[in-house]
Amino acid sequence: MFFGIDLTQLIQTMGYVGVFGFVFAESGLFIGFFLPGDSLLFTAGFLASQGYLNIWILCIGAFFFAVIGDNVGYAFGKRVGVKLFTKEDSWLFNKAHLVKAQKFYEAHGRKTIILARFMPIVRTFAPIVAGMGNMNYRIFFLYNIIGGFLWAVGLSVLGYILGNAIPDIDRYLLPIIGGIIIISILPPIIHVVRNKE
Repeated sequence: MFFGIDLTQLIQTMGYVGVFGFVFAESGLFIGFFLPGDSLLFTAGFLASQGYLNIWILCIGAFFFAVIGDNVGYAFGKRVGVKLFTKEDSWLFNKAHLVKAQKFYEAHGRKTIILARFMPIVRTFAPIVAGMGNMNYRIFFLYNIIGGFLWAVGLSVLGYILGNAIPDIDRYLLPIIGGIIIISILPPIIHVVRNKE
């Protein structure tokens, strides 16, 4: 469950289109920062181990749409640029998220494109900030491919392996997904605690 949404049922109902759509939206559309990418990919991998999805199609598709999504985010940031910083906050947009991604990007350089994949909110805004900062596209694209592979394929395969290795893993699926969510939001929480200002 994610905010009342049964991810298993959602994936079974929407199939590959739903999974790939979520991955693309979270990676490339700045409105996708609230989507449960980590837990969605893990659950999809688990369902592949149970025969509901094909692990090869899942991994290739998730990787492709993660990379394409980040490219869309980069292009959006390059095109819109500083206009976002003059935009007023609304229920859909909060400048603080963008500033957070920019600071994280400045502190960690190129590896941000990889690290950001595993951090909710930052994951959505990092490619936009890279575009705004005129990061060399070839360098961005290289790190985008590496990060997209580690995130999309890594989490899907982890769900698949555990689904095959642990008998009746569906009994433990909710705690595992809960753990993934906690681990993924831990870095921003630590950052907030350390930098209360």
